[in-house]
Amino acid sequence: MRFWPSLFAWALAMALAFGSAVAADGATAIARLAETDVKHWIGHPTIVDAIRAQNDRHRHVLPDEIAALDRIWRSETVSVSKPMIQALMANALSSLLMQKKLASKGLYTEIFAMDAHGLNVGQSDPTSDYWQGDEDKWRKTFLAGPNSMHIGDAERDKSTRVLQRQLSLPVADPVSGKVIGAITVGIDVSRLSAQ
Repeated sequence: MRFWPSLFAWALAMALAFGSAVAADGATAIARLAETDVKHWIGHPTIVDAIRAQNDRHRHVLPDEIAALDRIWRSETVSVSKPMIQALMANALSSLLMQKKLASKGLYTEIFAMDAHGLNVGQSDPTSDYWQGDEDKWRKTFLAGPNSMHIGDAERDKSTRVLQRQLSLPVADPVSGKVIGAITVGIDVSRLSAQ
């Protein structure tokens, strides 16, 4: 009778160890992807210039104003009228991020850039909220310095149903080296083995 509880405990331990190894392997593959691809294009002038310009426009933005912008964005995600979302999706940075997503042939599920407040600057696909400043994708990159990296847990995307992990990196000014924003790239985990 003692055999079954011991066997169950062993099987559970093996399953947890295997799950940890798979998660670690996925994180390793994503970190390698950051080094071999993403870090080569996040310093693109279109990305840097757009973040700089928005940082300048939002230099004196107040927390209440950020909350109001986020409320407008969220309301537009479920509305027929989407002036704020459409304006952001029509900018040069969003166009570049859409091209990067398409060039990945399905590996990248979404790409979006954030400013020094965690507000969206450009994106390949509309996000559910405008302000990312309360999330790890911004806090663990923008606030953590130019050499930081954050890899989120695997989550199923609500719209595409694709299991993805988000890779987030700081965006630094190429002249000063100062972090000016951050970028997040959603990665289809099922395609990592093909890399």
